[in-house]
Amino acid sequence: MRVFHKISEWQTARAAPDFAGRKIGFVPTMGALHAGHRALLERARAENDIVVLSIFVNPTQFNDLGDLTRYPRTPEADLGLAEGLVDCVLSPNAGELYADDYHYRVTENELSLRWEGEHRPGHFDGVLTIVLKLLNLVHAQRAYFGEKDWQQLQLVRGMARALFLPTEIVACPTERAADGLALSSRNARLSPAGRVQAALFPKILRESATADAAVPLLQAAGFGVDYVVDDENIRLGAVQLEGIRLIDNARL
Repeated sequence: MRVFHKISEWQTARAAPDFAGRKIGFVPTMGALHAGHRALLERARAENDIVVLSIFVNPTQFNDLGDLTRYPRTPEADLGLAEGLVDCVLSPNAGELYADDYHYRVTENELSLRWEGEHRPGHFDGVLTIVLKLLNLVHAQRAYFGEKDWQQLQLVRGMARALFLPTEIVACPTERAADGLALSSRNARLSPAGRVQAALFPKILRESATADAAVPLLQAAGFGVDYVVDDENIRLGAVQLEGIRLIDNARL
């Protein structure tokens, strides 16, 4: 497993003959890897000749500086989880990826303004911009994204279609703990009691008769509710617990 911190070194390696004619699977992450990320890597490993992992805490998708500061960073553990599944790790710093100082960015002006976008202004500009940069650097045949971030997944798929990107965007099912909570790097910041309470979020989201009915049930369970909405065949929700933001979705 080779780790690249310099984009120029990665570009030299990517142009080498050992990549020629081989299927490349790419898993973009912000680190703090867990079993959900491992599932993405395992699928990429099964379907491709070479697996590339990116680890980069993207500052432009945080509208709250405190949230960026508190975001968990576990570089040694991340590399340990990736060992045996990943061939190359791309982990540059912000100066490398934003040499333009974020003067150029990707903006979607409809779906990105709803739900997550309404509560996190500018978030999806940062997400789409960094994903496009990484896809252009890796030149993978397939890139793997989890369905937990449903709105993000739809926006990345839409960007790939709109900009004629050659990379296939592969959706992977949400990985959950035994109590049903969707795996997330943010879960590690919950207290033991908060972690138990958090499992009520997916249960209420899934079992409520309507999105509107879920809101008072979540509030009664101690959550601050940003939104719960039904969008065609999926229910989306975002809540606050112990100052930590949790998102999830459930099929209807």
